[in-house]
Amino acid sequence: MTQKSIYILAIESSCDDTSAAVICNGKILSNIIANQKIHAEYGGVVPELASRAHQQNIVPVVQQAIQRANIDKKDLNAIAFTRGPGLMGSLLVGTSFAKSLALSLNIPLIDVNHMQGHVLAHFIEEENTPKPSFPFLCLTISGGHTQIVKISNYFDMQVVGETIDDAVGEAFDKTAKILGLPYPGGPLIDKYAKLGNPKAYSFSKPKVGKTDFSFSGLKTGILYFVQKQEKENSNFIEENLYDICASVQKTIVEILLEKLKNAVKETGIKQVAIAGGVSANSEIRKQLKATETSLDWRTYIPKFEYTTDNAGMIAIAGYLKYLDNNYSGMNVSAQARLKVNENH
Repeated sequence: MTQKSIYILAIESSCDDTSAAVICNGKILSNIIANQKIHAEYGGVVPELASRAHQQNIVPVVQQAIQRANIDKKDLNAIAFTRGPGLMGSLLVGTSFAKSLALSLNIPLIDVNHMQGHVLAHFIEEENTPKPSFPFLCLTISGGHTQIVKISNYFDMQVVGETIDDAVGEAFDKTAKILGLPYPGGPLIDKYAKLGNPKAYSFSKPKVGKTDFSFSGLKTGILYFVQKQEKENSNFIEENLYDICASVQKTIVEILLEKLKNAVKETGIKQVAIAGGVSANSEIRKQLKATETSLDWRTYIPKFEYTTDNAGMIAIAGYLKYLDNNYSGMNVSAQARLKVNENH
């Protein structure tokens, strides 16, 4: 007997990217993302502008996702959407659109926790991409989050350690701003770090709990360091940009790996995954992969297209919930704050 094809449309609108994807039995058929370029002018995401851009983008993005998947909207079995966490105005656009579409097609609505989506991206059916088995640890790193999560089952997640102040993505972006690089600066630091000497400068690492993170002190340290050097040489950044980027990146990656090692020791779990926008960083990927040889870990690194905010990860979470008959009522509401272990 052949398995029935289950098609789910997913919508992701938690921050400044409008995305829609179609999944069929765990395999992504389309994953469309409309980026909002307008925020670069302001050096960060402007919530009001983000929600307006979502309103403009959502219909064409959803249409394109359905067309590229080569299906008709009548073939859809359910609509999944990001309920939170994220910017309230942005979330509301996706939530209300998902509700309307589910109502008009008379199919189930499935709400997805954005943070769980990042983790569950590892379970998208991809050729030559092994999936982690339970339990495993996942380092979830983005502009808004930095945490180590123990994953015991698809929707059974427990925070082992997290940042007590800023997220790692914020540390990359704020450092880029100090160096006069355009927003978003994280990818540029990664690019320039490849050309510099990571041992050129040293920055002190914050002293917090064994599996907890702190990045606000590091950001301040980088700011004071740059200001001091610029007093002596006004061209300091220009002349040493690559070395500064390499040294900052080395410090941040060392902090992340040190905490991961502590979490592995504490839990005894040697299966380690990464997720979230900052997991696209090439040095983090390289250093994590190296632990397979040096520490006998099994590591899982997502494909680039599933690291940043995208509807593909919402689609797989929605599909897993669909299999469990875990649907939402039409009274479900967007939540700006939502912890990784919160289900409805």
